[in-house]
Amino acid sequence: MIDVARALKIAVDTGDVRFGLRAVKQVAKSGKARLVVVASNCPEELSGVSAKVFSFAGTNAELGAVCGKPFSVAALAIVDAGDSNILSA
Repeated sequence: MIDVARALKIAVDTGDVRFGLRAVKQVAKSGKARLVVVASNCPEELSGVSAKVFSFAGTNAELGAVCGKPFSVAALAIVDAGDSNILSA
């Protein structure tokens, strides 16, 4: 079992992560997203994306805090996980 919060933080720090619904949809549509993470209160359904979708148990404010961002994050796409093991979640 991996620590999702820690793995997300490492991915944000060392990999290529895109934030926001518009960016997530764009990267997922291009096929570059390896994993899409959505907050429990994400305003839109992202089940139609071609990447694996992971539902984060917390709210968008909590997801933003886990990622070390000073803003809320409803969805994020991991293009490259860097040193993180998040893709095994």
